[in-house]
Amino acid sequence: MDDLVKWSDKWLLKFNIEKCKVMHLGHKLNTQYYMKEEGATLTLATTEEERDLGVIISSNLKPSAQCLEAANKAMSVLGMVKRNFRRLDMDSFNVIYKGYIRPHFCIQAWSPFLAKDKLVLENVQRRATKLVCGLKNKSYEERLRVLGLTTLETRRFRGDLIETYKILHGKEDIDHCQLFEFVSNGHEL
Repeated sequence: MDDLVKWSDKWLLKFNIEKCKVMHLGHKLNTQYYMKEEGATLTLATTEEERDLGVIISSNLKPSAQCLEAANKAMSVLGMVKRNFRRLDMDSFNVIYKGYIRPHFCIQAWSPFLAKDKLVLENVQRRATKLVCGLKNKSYEERLRVLGLTTLETRRFRGDLIETYKILHGKEDIDHCQLFEFVSNGHEL
Protein backbone atom coordinates (compact mmCIF):
# COMPACT_ATOMS: atom_id res chain seq x y z
CA MET A 1 0.00 0.00 0.00
CA ASP A 2 2.88 2.35 0.80
CA ASP A 3 4.40 1.78 -2.65
CA LEU A 4 1.05 2.51 -4.24
CA VAL A 5 0.78 5.79 -2.34
CA LYS A 6 4.36 6.72 -3.31
CA TRP A 7 3.53 6.03 -6.98
CA SER A 8 0.40 8.19 -6.77
CA ASP A 9 2.37 11.00 -5.13
CA LYS A 10 5.07 10.82 -7.79
CA TRP A 11 2.53 11.08 -10.63
CA LEU A 12 0.35 13.61 -8.78
CA LEU A 13 -2.62 11.27 -8.83
CA LYS A 14 -3.89 11.45 -5.29
CA PHE A 15 -6.14 8.68 -4.04
CA ASN A 16 -9.42 9.62 -2.45
CA ILE A 17 -8.92 7.52 0.66
CA GLU A 18 -12.61 7.88 1.56
CA LYS A 19 -13.42 5.87 -1.59
CA CYS A 20 -10.68 3.25 -1.16
CA LYS A 21 -11.87 -0.12 0.16
CA VAL A 22 -10.41 -3.54 0.81
CA MET A 23 -11.99 -6.78 -0.38
CA HIS A 24 -10.56 -10.03 0.94
CA LEU A 25 -10.53 -12.77 -1.68
CA GLY A 26 -10.12 -16.36 -0.55
CA HIS A 27 -9.84 -15.82 3.18
CA LYS A 28 -11.73 -14.34 6.10
CA LEU A 29 -8.73 -13.09 8.09
CA ASN A 30 -9.42 -9.87 9.90
CA THR A 31 -6.59 -7.93 8.24
CA GLN A 32 -6.54 -4.15 8.43
CA TYR A 33 -4.99 -1.94 5.77
CA TYR A 34 -3.97 1.65 6.25
CA MET A 35 -3.08 4.58 4.03
CA LYS A 36 -1.28 7.73 5.08
CA GLU A 37 -2.55 11.10 3.95
CA GLU A 38 -0.92 14.34 5.00
CA GLY A 39 0.56 12.78 8.13
CA ALA A 40 -2.66 11.06 9.21
CA THR A 41 -3.05 7.28 9.05
CA LEU A 42 -6.51 6.17 7.94
CA THR A 43 -7.94 2.65 8.10
CA LEU A 44 -9.41 1.41 4.83
CA ALA A 45 -12.97 0.11 4.97
CA THR A 46 -13.63 -3.57 4.22
CA THR A 47 -16.29 -4.61 1.73
CA GLU A 48 -17.83 -7.94 0.70
CA GLU A 49 -19.25 -6.71 -2.60
CA GLU A 50 -18.35 -3.86 -4.93
CA ARG A 51 -19.34 -2.63 -8.38
CA ASP A 52 -16.52 -2.12 -10.89
CA LEU A 53 -17.19 -1.05 -14.48
CA GLY A 54 -20.83 -1.99 -14.01
CA VAL A 55 -20.14 -5.53 -12.80
CA ILE A 56 -20.76 -6.59 -9.21
CA ILE A 57 -17.72 -8.36 -7.75
CA SER A 58 -18.13 -10.26 -4.49
CA SER A 59 -15.46 -11.54 -2.14
CA ASN A 60 -16.35 -15.16 -2.97
CA LEU A 61 -16.03 -14.39 -6.73
CA LYS A 62 -19.44 -15.90 -7.43
CA PRO A 63 -21.53 -13.95 -9.96
CA SER A 64 -24.83 -14.50 -8.07
CA ALA A 65 -25.43 -10.84 -7.21
CA GLN A 66 -24.59 -9.79 -10.77
CA CYS A 67 -26.91 -12.43 -12.23
CA LEU A 68 -29.76 -11.44 -9.94
CA GLU A 69 -29.38 -7.73 -10.73
CA ALA A 70 -29.12 -8.39 -14.48
CA ALA A 71 -32.19 -10.63 -14.40
CA ASN A 72 -34.14 -7.98 -12.48
CA LYS A 73 -33.20 -5.26 -15.00
CA ALA A 74 -34.16 -7.52 -17.91
CA MET A 75 -37.46 -8.43 -16.20
CA SER A 76 -38.16 -4.73 -15.73
CA VAL A 77 -37.70 -4.11 -19.44
CA LEU A 78 -39.76 -7.21 -20.19
CA GLY A 79 -42.58 -5.83 -18.03
CA MET A 80 -42.46 -2.54 -19.90
CA VAL A 81 -42.67 -4.41 -23.23
CA LYS A 82 -45.60 -6.46 -21.95
CA ARG A 83 -47.47 -3.30 -20.86
CA ASN A 84 -46.90 -1.48 -24.15
CA PHE A 85 -47.39 -4.21 -26.75
CA ARG A 86 -50.67 -6.08 -26.85
CA ARG A 87 -49.47 -8.56 -29.45
CA LEU A 88 -45.97 -9.48 -30.56
CA ASP A 89 -45.28 -11.44 -33.70
CA MET A 90 -42.04 -13.40 -34.05
CA ASP A 91 -40.17 -10.72 -35.99
CA SER A 92 -41.11 -7.93 -33.58
CA PHE A 93 -40.24 -10.14 -30.62
CA ASN A 94 -36.80 -10.98 -31.99
CA VAL A 95 -35.98 -7.30 -32.56
CA ILE A 96 -37.19 -6.21 -29.11
CA TYR A 97 -35.78 -9.21 -27.23
CA LYS A 98 -32.36 -9.20 -28.86
CA GLY A 99 -32.03 -5.42 -28.76
CA TYR A 100 -33.50 -4.43 -25.40
CA ILE A 101 -33.80 -7.44 -23.08
CA ARG A 102 -31.06 -10.00 -23.74
CA PRO A 103 -28.18 -7.47 -23.60
CA HIS A 104 -28.87 -7.04 -19.87
CA PHE A 105 -28.06 -10.61 -18.95
CA CYS A 106 -26.24 -12.45 -21.72
CA ILE A 107 -22.67 -11.20 -21.34
CA GLN A 108 -19.58 -13.41 -21.62
CA ALA A 109 -17.52 -11.39 -19.12
CA TRP A 110 -19.46 -12.57 -16.07
CA SER A 111 -20.80 -15.88 -17.30
CA PRO A 112 -22.48 -17.79 -14.46
CA PHE A 113 -21.15 -21.17 -13.39
CA LEU A 114 -23.58 -22.04 -10.59
CA ALA A 115 -26.79 -23.85 -11.58
CA LYS A 116 -28.96 -21.43 -9.57
CA ASP A 117 -27.45 -18.42 -11.38
CA LYS A 118 -27.93 -20.05 -14.79
CA LEU A 119 -31.55 -20.75 -13.89
CA VAL A 120 -32.19 -17.15 -12.81
CA LEU A 121 -31.08 -15.92 -16.24
CA GLU A 122 -32.76 -18.71 -18.21
CA ASN A 123 -36.06 -17.88 -16.49
CA VAL A 124 -35.95 -14.40 -18.04
CA GLN A 125 -35.74 -15.89 -21.53
CA ARG A 126 -38.34 -18.53 -20.61
CA ARG A 127 -40.80 -15.79 -19.60
CA ALA A 128 -39.93 -13.55 -22.56
CA THR A 129 -40.68 -16.25 -25.13
CA LYS A 130 -44.24 -16.49 -23.79
CA LEU A 131 -44.96 -12.97 -25.10
CA VAL A 132 -45.17 -14.14 -28.72
CA CYS A 133 -48.68 -14.73 -29.99
CA GLY A 134 -49.53 -18.41 -30.22
CA LEU A 135 -46.51 -19.66 -28.26
CA LYS A 136 -47.63 -19.17 -24.66
CA ASN A 137 -48.95 -22.72 -24.24
CA LYS A 138 -46.04 -24.45 -25.98
CA SER A 139 -43.07 -25.93 -24.13
CA TYR A 140 -39.98 -23.79 -23.64
CA GLU A 141 -37.95 -25.95 -26.02
CA GLU A 142 -40.66 -25.63 -28.70
CA ARG A 143 -40.82 -21.84 -28.25
CA LEU A 144 -37.04 -21.61 -28.68
CA ARG A 145 -37.15 -23.76 -31.82
CA VAL A 146 -39.95 -21.71 -33.40
CA LEU A 147 -38.19 -18.42 -32.57
CA GLY A 148 -34.79 -19.63 -33.76
CA LEU A 149 -33.21 -19.16 -30.34
CA THR A 150 -31.06 -21.43 -28.18
CA THR A 151 -30.82 -21.77 -24.42
CA LEU A 152 -28.61 -19.15 -22.82
CA GLU A 153 -26.18 -21.84 -21.68
CA THR A 154 -25.76 -23.00 -25.29
CA ARG A 155 -25.29 -19.38 -26.36
CA ARG A 156 -22.58 -18.82 -23.71
CA PHE A 157 -20.85 -22.08 -24.68
CA ARG A 158 -20.87 -21.04 -28.34
CA GLY A 159 -19.42 -17.65 -27.39
CA ASP A 160 -16.64 -19.37 -25.41
CA LEU A 161 -15.83 -21.60 -28.39
CA ILE A 162 -15.70 -18.62 -30.75
CA GLU A 163 -13.40 -16.70 -28.41
CA THR A 164 -11.15 -19.76 -27.98
CA TYR A 165 -10.91 -20.14 -31.75
CA LYS A 166 -10.02 -16.46 -32.15
CA ILE A 167 -7.29 -16.71 -29.51
CA LEU A 168 -5.80 -19.91 -30.93
CA HIS A 169 -5.76 -18.58 -34.50
CA GLY A 170 -4.23 -15.18 -33.68
CA LYS A 171 -7.39 -13.16 -34.27
CA GLU A 172 -7.01 -11.65 -30.79
CA ASP A 173 -3.90 -9.93 -29.47
CA ILE A 174 -3.48 -12.53 -26.72
CA ASP A 175 -0.64 -15.01 -26.30
CA HIS A 176 -2.48 -18.33 -26.34
CA CYS A 177 0.42 -20.00 -24.47
CA GLN A 178 -0.63 -18.07 -21.35
CA LEU A 179 -4.09 -19.63 -21.48
CA PHE A 180 -3.72 -23.01 -23.13
CA GLU A 181 -1.28 -25.89 -22.87
CA PHE A 182 -1.27 -28.31 -25.76
CA VAL A 183 -0.93 -31.95 -24.81
CA SER A 184 0.64 -34.45 -27.18
CA ASN A 185 -1.29 -37.69 -27.31
CA GLY A 186 1.10 -39.40 -29.72
CA HIS A 187 -1.05 -38.74 -32.78
CA GLU A 188 0.00 -36.45 -35.59
CA LEU A 189 -2.36 -33.63 -36.38
